[in-house]
Amino acid sequence: MMSGTEWFARARRVTVLTGAGVSTESGIPDFRGPHGLWTKNPAAQRMFSIDEYVADPDLRIQAWQARREHAAWTAEPNSAHRALVDLERTGRLRAIVTQNIDGLHQRAGSSADLVIEIHGTIHEVVCLACGDRTSMRSALQRVADGEPDPPCLVCGGLLKSATIAFGQSLDAGVHRASVAAARDCDVFLTAGTSLQVQPAASLCEVAVAHGARLVICNAEPTPYDELADAVIRERVGQALPELISASV
Repeated sequence: MMSGTEWFARARRVTVLTGAGVSTESGIPDFRGPHGLWTKNPAAQRMFSIDEYVADPDLRIQAWQARREHAAWTAEPNSAHRALVDLERTGRLRAIVTQNIDGLHQRAGSSADLVIEIHGTIHEVVCLACGDRTSMRSALQRVADGEPDPPCLVCGGLLKSATIAFGQSLDAGVHRASVAAARDCDVFLTAGTSLQVQPAASLCEVAVAHGARLVICNAEPTPYDELADAVIRERVGQALPELISASV
């Protein structure tokens, strides 16, 4: 069997699925890891349930305070983000499908039209009633100015970060784009994702079914390791720069 480096070096079109392991190296905690948000505070899971968010005004107030303190506002891109920018410069990057909401791929220099944010973005807010979208920055300024649970300025509905909560469906157009990217590549690389969350994880099966080689880069085992053509068991901040520089 060829190594991940060899499969990668042969690839002409690469689709990358990135997960929390890419963001944790920039200091953004994941949910379930040893230092994860939910590990430290199991009650915080309630803020990520759409039903509980809608039903509980006090929970929404907590959620807005958590958004003000989110690590994404001070985080910087790391070597994994920059390695994917290097891959794009070779002309071989089909897409980055990211489960992360922090926008660090774009901050690092990845083209926005190649980044598919399958779980949404923390940089915008959306009205759950009328769908109006505005910047998170403006919503957080309203919170700082004394509106603990700011309503939509268009219709008065509930505002929420433009991220996918438990109980919410993926945006149909975003999901279609991610499936198309998985179908249209000759290597599907997963980076820093445990491949536990669906439907993002099932993109591995989509890619393989359409002839792609599957390369998994994650520090811990995943449910898709047996399907993979190569598994790289290292942290992504070290593995991605080595993998991509060896194939340029």
